[in-house]
Amino acid sequence: MYYEPMRKQVIAYLHTHWDREWYREFEIFRLRLLRVFDNVLDMLSKNKIPCFYFDGQVSALEDYLEMRPENEELVLGLIRHKKLFIGPFYCLADEFLTDKTCFSKNLEIGLKQAEKFGCKDFIGYLADTFGHSRNVVDILRDFGIDKCMVWRGVGDFPSEFSWCGMDTVNLVRGYFQDTFSLNLPIEKKAEILKKNLDLIAEKSKNCILLPIGADHLGVESDIDVQIETVNELLKDDYHIKLGSPFDYFKRVENNFKDFTWDDELRDNSKTFILQGCYSSRLDLKRENIECTYLLDLASRFVKQQKEIGYTGVLEYAYKLLLQNQAHDSICGCSTDDVHSENLIRYKKIKQIANTIIDELKFKNHFEEKKILNLSEKPFSGIVEFETTAKLEGYDKIACRKGFDKYLLTDTQRIPVTEDYTNIYTYLAEVKDLEPGEVEYLMPVVSNTDLKITETSIENSNICLKVIDGNLLINGIRMSLVDFVDYGDSYNSGPKADDYGVELKVLRTRIALNTSSRVSLKIDFEGAWDVIPLTVSLDKHACCLQFKFDWINTQKNHLLTAAFELERPIREVFSEDMNLLIKRNFDPDYDIRKNLPQTRGLEAKTNTAPMQRGLLIDEDSGNNLGIVTKGITQYEVFKNKLYIPLLRASGVISNPENPARTTPAGPPIEVETLQQIGRNRAEFHVFFGNHNAFDDVLNQVYNYIVI
Repeated sequence: MYYEPMRKQVIAYLHTHWDREWYREFEIFRLRLLRVFDNVLDMLSKNKIPCFYFDGQVSALEDYLEMRPENEELVLGLIRHKKLFIGPFYCLADEFLTDKTCFSKNLEIGLKQAEKFGCKDFIGYLADTFGHSRNVVDILRDFGIDKCMVWRGVGDFPSEFSWCGMDTVNLVRGYFQDTFSLNLPIEKKAEILKKNLDLIAEKSKNCILLPIGADHLGVESDIDVQIETVNELLKDDYHIKLGSPFDYFKRVENNFKDFTWDDELRDNSKTFILQGCYSSRLDLKRENIECTYLLDLASRFVKQQKEIGYTGVLEYAYKLLLQNQAHDSICGCSTDDVHSENLIRYKKIKQIANTIIDELKFKNHFEEKKILNLSEKPFSGIVEFETTAKLEGYDKIACRKGFDKYLLTDTQRIPVTEDYTNIYTYLAEVKDLEPGEVEYLMPVVSNTDLKITETSIENSNICLKVIDGNLLINGIRMSLVDFVDYGDSYNSGPKADDYGVELKVLRTRIALNTSSRVSLKIDFEGAWDVIPLTVSLDKHACCLQFKFDWINTQKNHLLTAAFELERPIREVFSEDMNLLIKRNFDPDYDIRKNLPQTRGLEAKTNTAPMQRGLLIDEDSGNNLGIVTKGITQYEVFKNKLYIPLLRASGVISNPENPARTTPAGPPIEVETLQQIGRNRAEFHVFFGNHNAFDDVLNQVYNYIVI
């Protein structure tokens, strides 16, 4: 008796991965979106395809309907009949450069819009983000989402596994499966498909999931005929049926518990995770952190004052921020024009957030010299405030020209020439201000513990000295080290024998000397540029503030601040979704001795992403904490910790990048990626444990309104 061989069942889902902006600008991609999605809607409405998965986001649909409002009823009907799937995210944001508040807002806004359109089925679809934070799983659960799909950063895993307790699908061969769109004979397409399906089958059980689609790619008009022909050619091995990811999850629902993983997904042995993007265009990262903080502050103030009139304004501002947090945008991997538009969005966000704060202060009579603690912890410390008044007893540190904010906020008045006046910045002291409390700012009392000389600043908690050209912080040596970088926007490209050039201390001098704050100016001399650093210290503070502000004239280099600790660094706690997570490192690993030679590989690195800071705990034999404002990467090598101040390169994806042997994008030259011109970097250094980290965060990101 003849038995037909058992064929593997393949559920294929049609999709397009839609970057709002990347190697082309937003409006250009949107015009392409109109053509792609017009065709998808036509095929869905004529039942040529059963369903379409719109990349796990709603922003692309929102962009489409803004130009095609006449198609809204058609879209609603297709979603209602489960032929078109959207959401749960507003946009596909990077997971390591967004904090918990923004990631939650992404889901909140995305789900609200998706449910408004009638979509009820959701997957945490993370097909192309550059690695995956383990903390996103809990956030997905908070929004009622119980399944997830991932690709980059996954190691040698099966197709189905349990990730931190959530049913998760591993896209073994990625989302990028454009075989049916290739200009090849159908026999050749079948051959390519079989090779990919064989590889997926090795990691699968009773069923195989096949994405059909790619970046900004439309659906082939004869896709149904092509699949029918391919099924005939592959009839001894596979049978492809168009469906949805939800169909697949139902078919394999008993497979997820066979393999479990309870950590982040940042393994690059199978897929590129493009870690250099966390030091690419650090100006964007700094703006992102500032806007995230300001919008959170404005939201807290609105909630504290029980104001409902700003709900729509805040959502609009958060949408602007989330658009900038799409992975190719915030990662700094797009064209110069794309990132110019990012910067404009950041300016708009700051305008909105600051105006909300000013209006609420005016409306609720928070006059100058009055302070409100919007944080969740008591606050003590030195704060800055501005006023047009000349005050006695307060330390004045700056003066500029402008209009009084209260005058600008008063809708019954307009400023005139005579109102353009001096605005002074003063320092004041706050003691034990409880959450939600308001009090008047008082002049700094004289019991200071600050000391300053031409080469040192210190208080009772921390000390910085420059001795024989060496900068020492509580005995730990900090230096500036400059490396050659042959990389691109995705990966730093180290030179095999380059261990960096250390910049020399050129001179030091006192920049500020008051009873509440002291500052030391330190100039470093590089081969091309002088890098000025201002280090400031407040009385009784536990941290030093480092501010760099310089003109970069050099291309293709990586400028870092290096901290030399007593012992090799084996573990680092760094912030991820507002939580400190521990990462383990091999301090002896040297990327310069492990640059790949074989095509398709990305060098393993000892770099990692962080959000607002890191801590090397004293339990490891070392002790150092850093809180940053927009420095989102760190690197470990032996007993040194490196944080980037600037990484300059000049191409989106360099085909000659020594750290990655195949492209990650197009080789488009991007001039502003070299960061020529003014650059800034800021971080705070302290020593202590996890509680100290929280205290410094409260000092640097204190939610206080004046």
